Amino acid sequence: MNNPLDDVSGIMLVSALAVYAIAFIAFAFDLARRSAEVGVRQADAAAASTTAAQGGGVATLVRTAPPANAPTGRRRPALRTAIALTILAWALHLGADVLRGVAAGRVPWGNLYEFSMTATLLIVGVFLLSLLRTDLTFLGAPITALVLVLLGVSTVGFHVAVSPLPPALQSYWLVIHVFVATLGTAFFALAGTLAAVQLVQSHRERRAAEGRPAERLRLMATIPAADRLEATTYRIAVIGFILWTFTLIAGSIWAEHAWGRYWGWDTKEVWTFIIWVIFAGYIHARATRGWRGGRSSVLALIGFGAVLFNFGIVNVFFHGLHSYSGLK
Repeated sequence: MNNPLDDVSGIMLVSALAVYAIAFIAFAFDLARRSAEVGVRQADAAAASTTAAQGGGVATLVRTAPPANAPTGRRRPALRTAIALTILAWALHLGADVLRGVAAGRVPWGNLYEFSMTATLLIVGVFLLSLLRTDLTFLGAPITALVLVLLGVSTVGFHVAVSPLPPALQSYWLVIHVFVATLGTAFFALAGTLAAVQLVQSHRERRAAEGRPAERLRLMATIPAADRLEATTYRIAVIGFILWTFTLIAGSIWAEHAWGRYWGWDTKEVWTFIIWVIFAGYIHARATRGWRGGRSSVLALIGFGAVLFNFGIVNVFFHGLHSYSGLK
């Protein structure tokens, strides 16, 4: 029997997906405009240099920076639209998540569909909150694309009707352990996306230093330098690691309450530990071994890849005591 609140939740979630898609287009359009402006400035500078060289004079670079009245940062119309649409989509997403919880009479992360809904909600929420402290708007397109893929696959492939929780999940640890794990996943997602951008930026800067500018990467000239991106990735990953450490400890305590042992080498437990080890190695290598730049970002990406594997493969294809977190 269908639950009316769950039906409304589904409608709101599909609406959120549609608005996220439009927001992605707006973010992509803004990035394209920024890339085009960089190209125009570079062409003008090259033309000015050529003219000065032909005339025997001193080259004067024209339009090496945007005009004083040019829309930049959050004043860009496409960017403002993209952020507004993302906030609207997040509000619809939040409504869908809350209604699912009300329909179920519990927190909305009792199975893979609900976990996916909540995890993507927190990914966007962490992204939007980060904009209050630093300009990460250049991540708008990849973040909304990631959420569209994860949420779309979950909605199509993982949706299940509201059902009672298995006995092992009927605990206050469900609220604590799973929510913190979901929040840690959101920070890892942001760190992984930043790491990918940092690798591209590092490649562009290396080519520029060698006198081989990459025209296809001229957009990267509008975002922070590679070292700044890498430092931001590290700070965000540290937050995720702290949350994941609590997740590992809380999961062990819950396992003792539910199954009478703290650790049993269940597939889900093993992959949770693997993720912790990867990010522990990442933090250790950067803090004590002096790893910076590409090597550091590759480790962060490997860690995020392990998170995605844990989310999309372990939950679906591996069976164990945590199988209830997958499809029902």
